[in-house]
Amino acid sequence: MNLKAIERVSGISPRDFQKNYLNTKTPVVLTDITEDWPAKDKWTWDFLRDNYGHLKVPLFSKDYHKPGKGYMTPATHMKLGDYLTLIQNEPTDYRMFLYNIFEHAPELVNDFSMPNVMGGFMDKYPFMFFGGAGSSVNLHYDIDYSCVFHTHFQTEKECILFDEDQGVYLYNHPFTVQSHVDVLNPDYDKFPALKNATGYRTILKHGETLFMPMGCWHFMHYVVGGYSLSLRANASIFTRAKGLMNISRHFVVDKGMNKLMGPKWKNLKEDIAIKRAEKTL
Repeated sequence: MNLKAIERVSGISPRDFQKNYLNTKTPVVLTDITEDWPAKDKWTWDFLRDNYGHLKVPLFSKDYHKPGKGYMTPATHMKLGDYLTLIQNEPTDYRMFLYNIFEHAPELVNDFSMPNVMGGFMDKYPFMFFGGAGSSVNLHYDIDYSCVFHTHFQTEKECILFDEDQGVYLYNHPFTVQSHVDVLNPDYDKFPALKNATGYRTILKHGETLFMPMGCWHFMHYVVGGYSLSLRANASIFTRAKGLMNISRHFVVDKGMNKLMGPKWKNLKEDIAIKRAEKTL
């Protein structure tokens, strides 16, 4: 597996961004998108805890993809303030993702703005992500097939990305947007094709924004506890259609077969992924 550093730029024009990154589906770190965002300085641990700590939030564990009754469901719920204190002070595998805090706190949308480098932003779907030190997000690409501008706050997050066409080397489970290989500790004996995967890596710091093009595989590892904001954009009618297809396939096929077969469904998906990857060796 070969990982190269993600390019970092500032002051980029919409024309250059679209030419060099959007059209080529190349990830990039935009270091100055948040320069005029109130959120950059305002959204501290204490600010979120003091103002929104009463909110009860869903938390997910490393068993999120474990087949059976609890497949892709929350492990527990906790008050946001208690959860922030937990991840600020100690390691935990509890994560919170795709959380729309703005439904409960609409005033927070005034603290950031959509990047001006492209159009198609989905104003109704800003999401926040939280994680404790050592926790990670399984390798996947976003089911809605959108472009994502992912901004981190306060701490650091390790981001490992792969182009869409690397899915076969990553042992993409059929009927899903998931891979269950561990890119931090790759098992080349079990997943030998993973050696041929090429991707990108960066450490995303406070106030920096990672652009992930549609279909980009990503693995997120919280170096220390922290939180991020994702803004999403559709690049074209084609990407919207592909996203709808992914969502339908997940809820109808994958969740339906998991309900019927449980662990046998996961084993079948992994067997198919392995056979596909073997053809590349």
